[in-house]
Amino acid sequence: MATHAVHERPTRRRIRFDEHLPVDHRLNTIYRIGAGLIGLFLLVFGILGVIHHIGFFDTGGDTVTGLNTNGTLSVLSICVGLLLFVGMVIGGNFASTLNMTLGVLFILSGFLNLGLLDTPHNFLAFKIQNVLFSFVIGIALMTFGMYGRVGSALPHDNPYWRARHPDAVTPEKPEGKQIPSGGSGG
Repeated sequence: MATHAVHERPTRRRIRFDEHLPVDHRLNTIYRIGAGLIGLFLLVFGILGVIHHIGFFDTGGDTVTGLNTNGTLSVLSICVGLLLFVGMVIGGNFASTLNMTLGVLFILSGFLNLGLLDTPHNFLAFKIQNVLFSFVIGIALMTFGMYGRVGSALPHDNPYWRARHPDAVTPEKPEGKQIPSGGSGG
């Protein structure tokens, strides 16, 4: 009878990042600043577009702060700006994940609208400066969201590094208690 060696696979647990960042961690400030600054700019851009009474699906050359806009883009900018403000208020991993997700969406929007330039389907009235702005905002949001979360040289006290390397984390000794040194005891 043949015997089969049973090899145990190391158990890989799924990392839930929302469990590993303390609320008062210094990374929280980076995530909040990123969401707040970009959310503020989008909110101002959207409000200025709405105030100018630009047509909702107008594809004319109406500009606000150097970017082409219409009513749809203005309302969309207000909604995304408010969403980023919610991320700023909540902070932590929610803000980080929100920044990364919206960053990817901004980059995808830039590519989509680049393909729609000078076509009748350009219902957001994008021009090339809007496309470039979308790329820049997308990269900025992704940078703010990924800061301290991904990379090959994260410090060992980083909560994300610790979550990915649970075996390498040394347990902390409780305060006030001495750990026996293993010498000759009496």
